[in-house]
Amino acid sequence: MSRVGSSLIKIPEGVSVSQTNNTILAKGKNGELSIDTHDLINVKIDNNEISFTSKKKTKLAKSLWGTTRANVANIVKGVSEGFVKEMELNGVGYRAKVQGNKITLNLGYSHPVEMEVPDGIKVTSEKPTELKLFGANKHELGQFAADLRSKRPPEPFKGKGIKYSNEFIFRKEGKKK
Repeated sequence: MSRVGSSLIKIPEGVSVSQTNNTILAKGKNGELSIDTHDLINVKIDNNEISFTSKKKTKLAKSLWGTTRANVANIVKGVSEGFVKEMELNGVGYRAKVQGNKITLNLGYSHPVEMEVPDGIKVTSEKPTELKLFGANKHELGQFAADLRSKRPPEPFKGKGIKYSNEFIFRKEGKKK
């Protein structure tokens, strides 16, 4: 059985973490993020470390113990370092262009696909077939990357589509004569 909740979170330099009631607020160079914790979890902040304990020994309390610790670790890492997702466009004529807070994608459709970039996420494109997404909130970054990927998911025969750079696409053989 995993004991993720028992490990402490070290607060890095330049990050301040405060707690009011069941809300934990983290401030750093990438902004500020907050998260609400459940009543069954005790959060203790002292000596640049955050520790978590559960008030009861129920199944719900045990599951929330590790989840709360992981979520708080994500906001602390987000305000100090941030998160990065890299995406690739594979296919003939597939291109991405970033203009301000809009991404214009040419994905083989009869029209270009435009997407608004949410606040708190920065998108850069060094090559027309690569996108780099940066954000402090891991949840919002992952959701935006998934929305972007859903515009043209990679297909298994030729591998055309939008994929994460570290994603492996299982290729199928195709028709036999």
